[in-house]
Amino acid sequence: MRVVIQRVSKASVAIEGNVVASIDSGLLILVGIIEEDTQEDVKWLTNKIANLRVFNDADGVMNRSVKDVNGNVIAVSQFTLHASTKKGNRPSYIKAAKPEISIPIYERFINQLEVDLDKKIQTGTFGADMKVELINDGPVTIIIDSKNRE
Repeated sequence: MRVVIQRVSKASVAIEGNVVASIDSGLLILVGIIEEDTQEDVKWLTNKIANLRVFNDADGVMNRSVKDVNGNVIAVSQFTLHASTKKGNRPSYIKAAKPEISIPIYERFINQLEVDLDKKIQTGTFGADMKVELINDGPVTIIIDSKNRE
């Protein structure tokens, strides 16, 4: 699994002009899934996200997690995170898992993150044409890949 995590002061997701998710301070997470992803990837990644210290403490140091600040989360499926641009100028999405594989893994990711944070996670709609708006706070943007645990 590959995620792009953005610390936001505000974020929303709209589908056909209707806002389906909206938060103030928290995290916007874009989630890409490949066929090799497992429950182990889900658990490792959700634990990492829940405890990732990207929010400022009283001294202005990024030393608090989304859990610590009781922040909100929007998670959006995004197969394009696994784009390959190795050949030519048209990205290939061959590594991205097909919906029959990625939807159950994405749902497990959402469910596990809700358990880890003890709160509801807002989402877009899998496979929909979504309009994502955000105000990146910092800016803070972090990319994590469960297959490359750096």
